[in-house]
Amino acid sequence: MNDWKKRLNIVYSTNPDYHYNDDNSQDDETLDKGKQLLRISLDKRNRKGKAVTLITGFIGSEEDLQELSKLLKTKCGVGGSAKDGEIIVQGDNRQKVLEILQKEGYAKSRTI
Repeated sequence: MNDWKKRLNIVYSTNPDYHYNDDNSQDDETLDKGKQLLRISLDKRNRKGKAVTLITGFIGSEEDLQELSKLLKTKCGVGGSAKDGEIIVQGDNRQKVLEILQKEGYAKSRTI
């Protein structure tokens, strides 16, 4: 695979042992459930008046974020999405999400 686009800022190296370090190739390590500081809030901004439950503060890999998102959406019986460390669950499900997270071991979860 030709990954020259990832190295656009590197001009030239005369070192024959030089290896380009790609900072993005390293996955974020997911913190333990007990150490995650998740914040649960109700958000209505930029959503045409519809309320969504927003879970922020997740630190970890994208796969783990998607897995947690799927669990929350399934248990609440609604749709939503997950990206950039945020989980969006449709509707005002703050209390239900808090209970689910506490049962799963996310002890430091709180509603705002």
